[in-house]
Amino acid sequence: MKRISEYKKLFGIENDMSLKTLKTTYRNLVKEWHPDKFQAGDEKGIEAELKSRQIIDAYHFLVSISPETKAANLDSFNETICAPIIDWQHKGMVLEITFLDGETYEFFGVNKALYIKLCQADKLTRFAKRNIFNNFLYRKIKKSEVEA
Repeated sequence: MKRISEYKKLFGIENDMSLKTLKTTYRNLVKEWHPDKFQAGDEKGIEAELKSRQIIDAYHFLVSISPETKAANLDSFNETICAPIIDWQHKGMVLEITFLDGETYEFFGVNKALYIKLCQADKLTRFAKRNIFNNFLYRKIKKSEVEA
């Protein structure tokens, strides 16, 4: 959740996370912080390079959790969460779940107590459907090849 708030702060977004707003803000920030605007060896140039990388990362992240992106991928998400869970990890308040079909999603705001209950559940997918999938902000992070 800290990452989300940092990126929203960078983009100056409070509530409206429409793709149009994100794209406009992204373009303006990239114009402002593009490293080519500064001369070689300039301290501002080094800072601009770091800032531009952060802006690009923030843009891709915010697009992946925007309501429009989630709505466009809802059918795929609903199909994926019916597949068995093959791997899961918890880092801070982020739960990463990999499904049998190779899809991997991050769920934000999942506390350690809920993660422990997930680990102890007899049926992981059933527990996650009831307690995690539709209760937390999520984003798809990758689709990988799964060997049988």
